[in-house]
Amino acid sequence: MLLWGCHPVRRSNTSANPGRRFLWCANYEMDFWVIRSNFFALLVFLLHLLSTKQNCRAFACDFFQGNWVAQNPSYPLYDSTTCPFIEREFNCQRNGRPDLSYLRYSWHPHGCPLARFDGRDFLRRFKGKSIMFVGDSLSRNQWQSLTCLLSAAVPTAKYTVDRLDDVSTFTFSDFGVKVMLDRNVFLVDVVREKIGRVLKLDSIESGKHWKGIDMLIFNTWHWWNRRGATQPWDYIQVGNRTYKDMDRMAAFQKALTTWAGWVDSNIDPARTMVFFQGISPSHYNGSGWNEPQKKSCSGQQQPLLGSTYPGGLPPALAVLKGVLSKIKKPVTLLDITNLSLLRKDGHPSIYGLGGRTGMDCSHWCLSGVPDTWNQILYNIILNR
Repeated sequence: MLLWGCHPVRRSNTSANPGRRFLWCANYEMDFWVIRSNFFALLVFLLHLLSTKQNCRAFACDFFQGNWVAQNPSYPLYDSTTCPFIEREFNCQRNGRPDLSYLRYSWHPHGCPLARFDGRDFLRRFKGKSIMFVGDSLSRNQWQSLTCLLSAAVPTAKYTVDRLDDVSTFTFSDFGVKVMLDRNVFLVDVVREKIGRVLKLDSIESGKHWKGIDMLIFNTWHWWNRRGATQPWDYIQVGNRTYKDMDRMAAFQKALTTWAGWVDSNIDPARTMVFFQGISPSHYNGSGWNEPQKKSCSGQQQPLLGSTYPGGLPPALAVLKGVLSKIKKPVTLLDITNLSLLRKDGHPSIYGLGGRTGMDCSHWCLSGVPDTWNQILYNIILNR
């Protein structure tokens, strides 16, 4: 006679399984004749199985698979008008956005609860420690979201804000917590030489700023397809070979591989947690959400309420996951792409830095979607 029981266990978060809880089922072989001669033992065993029935489902809970639920009265997680750290390009309410519905959506993963962000608990967990976001303006978007979330939890706490070169530091003095931002749009180096600005895909000297940090959240992608006046380099170098240009996706992959090598060579997992933000999407083409007549996110006031984006996932995400699958040290992917793709309503559009003469469907309003990224980050930390 073969009976089955299930035991819930928690596995470490890695790039392959961020934010998931797993169940392990073990079999119980029991001698039929022994059980028949001991009815009481069988009864006790069956009661044990019934008590674990809720845990005997073969599922993996993924914080990144779910849907947006409308009109949550407890959202947003903070009032953007009272957070002094939000820069103009993200402050949609102050820039005159008239609708408020985009503030009221909460993310609900399939099959498991998402704990509400607790800023005071977050600060206690990181007392005396440092957190650094490394990347482009999407990292800045998430960094400012986190500072607002934490400040809202401890509104009377003392803080300082400092900047040295490309590194900005927000310090909660009462807790000794530093929340930092290193603006580094490619992660690898751009060096000014005689021929001009050279993007060096196998050089990462800027990594000196990342050593000794307790939690690192990396990001790069949005600048890789820039051309013309907004392209911040003139040549690309790989090894000893210099190119005027090359396939951008291949360059992105090479840079990520260089970054992965830096992580493997420099990170002590006992000291430092490493995350990668994932690929934050843009919404400039309505064909992606089945409105081909739309050429931007302007006027969008609600998300897609399903769980899957009709236009599919960007190819850059597959490249990123491929590199993460080969990295040796533990790196957790904040796989925010799909949940963010569903939020075509979450961008500043004409209520960003460019006002009515600009159109921003790349960054996110604050309060807004990056708050959910940080809420998931907090939940992953809780489940470590």
